[in-house]
Amino acid sequence: MASLGGNILPPDPHAKIYLAGIAVVLLVGICYSTKLAKKASDSENPSILRSLWLFFYTCFLKPHDSNSSGNQQDALESFYKKQAGAYDATRKALLKGREDMLALAAAQLSYRARNGDEKKRRIWVDVGGGTGFNIEAMSKFVDVNRFFDSVYLVDFSPSLCEVARKRFERLGWDHVKVICQDARKFRLEDYEPSSQGRRASGSPNRGYFFQEKPRHGGADLITMSYSLSMIPDYYSVIDSLPSLLSPNGIVGVVDFYVQSQTDVSFRNYTGGLVDRHVNFFGRTFWRAWFDIDRVALEPGRRDYLEYSFGTVLNVNKRNYVLGAIPYYIWLGTHKQPPSSSLPHEIVEKVDALVTESPYLHPANHSATLSRAVERAAPEIRSKAFDAAILNLSSNLPLPSFFYQNHHYRIYYDDQLKKHTQFNDEYIYAFTWEDTRVDERILKLGSDDVVLAITSAGDNLLSYALQSPARIHAVDLNPTQNHLLELKVAAFSSIPYEDFWKIFGEGKHPEFRSLLVSKMSPHLSSRAFQYWLNNHHIFTQTKGGLYDTGGSKHGIRIFRWISRVFGCRSAVKQLISAKTLNEQREIWRGKIRPALFSRLISKFIVSQESFLWTALGVPKNQLAVIEEDHAVSDIVCGPDARAKNTRSHAIWEYMVNTLDPVVESTHIAADNPYYLVCLDGKFSRNCHPDYLSPQAHARLSRPGAFEGLRIHTDEIEEVLARIAPGTLTVAVVMDSMDWFDPGSNAAAAQITKLNRALRMGGRVMLRSAGLRPWYLDEFERHGFVVKCHGDRSGGKCIDRVNMYASCWICTKRENVAPSTLESESSIGPEISSLQI
Repeated sequence: MASLGGNILPPDPHAKIYLAGIAVVLLVGICYSTKLAKKASDSENPSILRSLWLFFYTCFLKPHDSNSSGNQQDALESFYKKQAGAYDATRKALLKGREDMLALAAAQLSYRARNGDEKKRRIWVDVGGGTGFNIEAMSKFVDVNRFFDSVYLVDFSPSLCEVARKRFERLGWDHVKVICQDARKFRLEDYEPSSQGRRASGSPNRGYFFQEKPRHGGADLITMSYSLSMIPDYYSVIDSLPSLLSPNGIVGVVDFYVQSQTDVSFRNYTGGLVDRHVNFFGRTFWRAWFDIDRVALEPGRRDYLEYSFGTVLNVNKRNYVLGAIPYYIWLGTHKQPPSSSLPHEIVEKVDALVTESPYLHPANHSATLSRAVERAAPEIRSKAFDAAILNLSSNLPLPSFFYQNHHYRIYYDDQLKKHTQFNDEYIYAFTWEDTRVDERILKLGSDDVVLAITSAGDNLLSYALQSPARIHAVDLNPTQNHLLELKVAAFSSIPYEDFWKIFGEGKHPEFRSLLVSKMSPHLSSRAFQYWLNNHHIFTQTKGGLYDTGGSKHGIRIFRWISRVFGCRSAVKQLISAKTLNEQREIWRGKIRPALFSRLISKFIVSQESFLWTALGVPKNQLAVIEEDHAVSDIVCGPDARAKNTRSHAIWEYMVNTLDPVVESTHIAADNPYYLVCLDGKFSRNCHPDYLSPQAHARLSRPGAFEGLRIHTDEIEEVLARIAPGTLTVAVVMDSMDWFDPGSNAAAAQITKLNRALRMGGRVMLRSAGLRPWYLDEFERHGFVVKCHGDRSGGKCIDRVNMYASCWICTKRENVAPSTLESESSIGPEISSLQI
């Protein structure tokens, strides 16, 4: 047998069979697809089989050709002409996120329509609208016929436009106009009545280069659904959109993408980076795959879109139906915030709201502002202001927080380690401070300016019911603030029954739909990303909101103990007990012996990892508990019965916490804090203040949260940027227990509290110690301290009784700031930003 020569081996017989089989399949497929394509070309609604085959043939077998002109329209027709009638049937599984984008856009427009954005005409331009699927799909969220006065579908493919025309003829939507035109050349004034002195004619009198491009147009909504990735000259198309968009309009885009996080991690205007990163294999594969059909996934398209507009919402998702294809949903608005005539106006306004500084409106006080700049009076600025200055000086969009409908969430850098350390998980799903006691002690009034730790936000909502002038919510963990944002958004957008299901029962099967279509206009981009990615918390059959967060570990451990010791039924009896005496009997006879097992205390509850993960108890607070135990009568007294060990200290602390609660408070009727731990939900008769129908009626009123500011930072960082003498109340919970007695951190924070508080201002704190060490620091820094409850003698100081004592520290004198603080103190008048 003759050799093939060189190193070439003769083909394996099996390989020949495989190759021959593939060739036959391809040949038959090409012949059949050609015949089927010809037969289906005249059919507007081909069968599913034909649709799928046309899609496969057009995308993978048919050569992309065009006529001699070789322009973009010919290329589009080469791709779409044969499959135009089958387009919608074959794209449902591929083009994910279209309905979500429309729902988000509709929610934004509906919110603005209800809140003073009155227009004589409402216009929607769908760029690259194809067959008109988006416009018909929008009817799920708004009445397209009534909500929009005019709708323009702009597409460059005659075949797809013809399908769209037939669609709208069938629907009888005369106000929808299909424009088969290059998107770069579309001008709204060519079709709409003349406004603002602009001509309705498309032929200019002056030369092209002398035309003044309008800053704004008349379109309230511009959408691009999987079209940006198919436009070769995307720069000019994106550049043309601002002149189409109305001053308060919304741009909605959904499309494929691939990008590495290193490309965008330094940008503060993207609205968050949750799931934006695509790994190297994904970036390489999907770009090559889509390039076959002339779909370009280079990151520059999305980058330029985000550079040209201000980001309102931003979502990164994967289409797991077809191999985890990355796609994004983006909502934006004009780069210059619509609520001001110049970018710096909104920067000044937000800065004043954050720092409690006076606000001088540039439109009315430009001369005063100019003088302020000339004097260059030193002043404390918020971090939001600093970030905005940096962006404006670089001609970048402002951080997404500035483009929200509400400005209560303050800018923060979500890439900092101090925020990422929490791994996108909140610790507390509900707050462990008794709001009834807070209300009795604080007696907040309309002039109060309150700073408080966010936690789960329950107490802050209770404060809001008392209508103080301002509430500053502070938490280093971004997700704790996301939870507060969600509650505020729910108050602002959904009826009480839905609100109760989400936060009373911790579950709602329609949570995702409510989040997208109702709550999204009231959420920052980062908070919306978080809850969209974690919507399963509320929709899963088991668990729910109150079985999440770090505190879930403690609750699950208690359930495990109750099962192991066979007292699970006793727990159910406890939370359904009709009387306090019945509750006491069940506790003493069935539950207490199991829960207060020394074995459980030694090997589980007293472990540092459990105390921090499950209960949020850090090591310094644990040291406070151990120190009190070491000098207590049960260790040092004549009738000592406990050892000076950690397990004994934690055991005694648990006894002093739980025994008084069960003995003196009726859990089923009046103790929501322990009811939710035991039952995983609240009841209609027993719940926090904010879950009552009366609270919902009050906090759902327009402007109910105008005084709320949500800071994602350390307390001392927020205090340092608040104008001196403006706070009246600071609620620091048990955070002072976290400080190391050997450092000056506690003294530094107390000094800043003294500086920020008015004379007579109060600091409310709780502690795991009966008289914590840092009270001496308060007294040395101008405060008078007073105890408002301690657990000595087995007393129950509130319905939670988790802390050993509660204190009020009242400011009686000013403390001179350090030299470093004096150099950064604020001046008597605000200094202006001039651009």
